[in-house]
Amino acid sequence: MRGVAVVVGGLLLIGGATIVVLADQQRAAEVAQLHERVEQTTERLDDIGDDNLGLAARLTALRSQIAEQDAELTDTTGFMQ
Repeated sequence: MRGVAVVVGGLLLIGGATIVVLADQQRAAEVAQLHERVEQTTERLDDIGDDNLGLAARLTALRSQIAEQDAELTDTTGFMQ
């Protein structure tokens, strides 16, 4: 009986160690995948930021143009021409 208990205990120990190793490998793979996703998201955010800067410059130019046109429309005396 004691021999059977030792064998079963040894098998449980080996099985437990195997499960721990597999879980650690899976965790490491998931961490690597998450790092890749973070890098991709960072790149996308950088691209979006560059696009936003271009749009902000365009918007500023359009606002200036609108302000000039408003000034021309509100000039009822004709002095601004």
